[in-house]
Amino acid sequence: MQRHLTMLFAALAATAFVTAPSLAADRPCIVFILADDLGYGDIEAFGGDLCNVDTPHFDALCREGMKFIDAHATDSHCIPSRTSIMTGRYAFRFRAPEPGGPWGFVGLRFSPECFTLGKMLKRTGYTTGYVGKWHLGTRMTTRDGKLQDATTTDFTKPLLVGPNDYGFDESFILPASLDMFPYAFVRNHHWVGNVTAEKSWSAFHRVGPAAEDFEDVTVLDTLCDEAEQFVADHADDEQPFFLYVALTAPHTPTSPSTEFEGASRIGLYGDFVMNTDACIGRIVAAIEKAGLRDTTLVMASSDHGPGHYSGRRQEATANQMQEMEQDGHHSTGPWRGYKFSVFEGGSRVPFAAKWPGTIPAGTVCDALIGLQDLVATCADIAGDDLAADEAADSISFLPLLKAPHASPPRTSHVALGTRGSSYREGPWKLLLCPGSGSNGQFASEPASDAAWQEAIDAFGRKPEHPEDLEQAPFLQLYHLGNDPGETTNIAAEQRERVASMIAAYRCLLENGRSTPGPKLANDRPLAVFQPVPSFVWNR
Repeated sequence: MQRHLTMLFAALAATAFVTAPSLAADRPCIVFILADDLGYGDIEAFGGDLCNVDTPHFDALCREGMKFIDAHATDSHCIPSRTSIMTGRYAFRFRAPEPGGPWGFVGLRFSPECFTLGKMLKRTGYTTGYVGKWHLGTRMTTRDGKLQDATTTDFTKPLLVGPNDYGFDESFILPASLDMFPYAFVRNHHWVGNVTAEKSWSAFHRVGPAAEDFEDVTVLDTLCDEAEQFVADHADDEQPFFLYVALTAPHTPTSPSTEFEGASRIGLYGDFVMNTDACIGRIVAAIEKAGLRDTTLVMASSDHGPGHYSGRRQEATANQMQEMEQDGHHSTGPWRGYKFSVFEGGSRVPFAAKWPGTIPAGTVCDALIGLQDLVATCADIAGDDLAADEAADSISFLPLLKAPHASPPRTSHVALGTRGSSYREGPWKLLLCPGSGSNGQFASEPASDAAWQEAIDAFGRKPEHPEDLEQAPFLQLYHLGNDPGETTNIAAEQRERVASMIAAYRCLLENGRSTPGPKLANDRPLAVFQPVPSFVWNR
């Protein structure tokens, strides 16, 4: 009897050894490259005549694969957009983040117990790696047990919580943006180098802790080196890999490597965009060198639209992009608004995917997709059945990768600015605020506070109830097919449609999900109009 059991176990082990590689061969390696603040119009394949920068590598992805011309971030600024990508859940559903310090010392944006893209792919057998900007918060070791910041963090000790706790086997990160200290890399939760210096870059002059040998102009090359090494290290693995590469450019500081200084026709910003594009080329070349060209899905996009404070000068100053626009380069392409706003220029992003043998080359898809859809798409590819409470706002666009004119899986989408939100249904876009949904020095015009005051004046009085806001002039409606520039607010003429869209948006909020399934709880109370400046109310 014992002999028969031994033979049976040996046979099962042999079968497992044979089938594991074939199962892996049926699933591609997946590489997702996310640029930081890269505009729709910064890529020639998307901006066309409005782009005055050469981007041969992003363009090649479009030529050899598929480009999506209606792809959107969930938020027009960094942290919430990246939260949605990582979790497949709108960031506004999460509770307040864990306390932390300024800039790169921010606390955890969501619990390490939460479902993530990395955890999902890891449980399906993928080897998972993360390289680049993190900005989803960490928990650092401090010398006195107090809140992490520039003075309390012990840079000789590893992170207590970081990317490896969110489903990544390997990680090499910058805690936040390149213009936010600490200026130091972290490999698998261990700080790289001696973080004993103080440095700053020319964008915002934020002086803070830095590794002694850390320099802004070498960061992109370092991230590419790490991505290339990950591909090479795992090229011969039996199981496929997933690599998330979060580039730090062309977000400020506008710091191209020496090789790209003076490379573009439009000056410093163009040099940095070309440097960013070259990173895509290096990663694709590494995949081909490893013999994985035909078994790898490569996707590239941006976390949201560009900030108009970036341009030809290294110091961040308002409306630099308008200077480039006068000379023929429009970072937002044909769209209105910039980073932080609810206009299209804030959320619409370039998105391309290449998967030889599966994605038809040279195809264009005009279906609506969101970056939060990456989770469900990867789950579909990996053969994972998402649980009912996982990735509640993520919809797989795998059918579109195979056939760009297939029935669109997504028919609605939410995108937030810093001071307002928008809700899409097909070509209709409802802005649940007056103005641009952004405020402050780097707001798109019209700025939020001024727009709210103008709306109050047009309404004839201050609103008293939330229902007062559910009409023009407190909201805006555009038909993007007829008015892609969002120039003419037709909310007053389309009251029934406005009411219908508000009802659908309210349902999306209250159900805790935008996908089919059981009702889920949000982590915090949500309102249709949020935030509304306190001076608006007659209370």
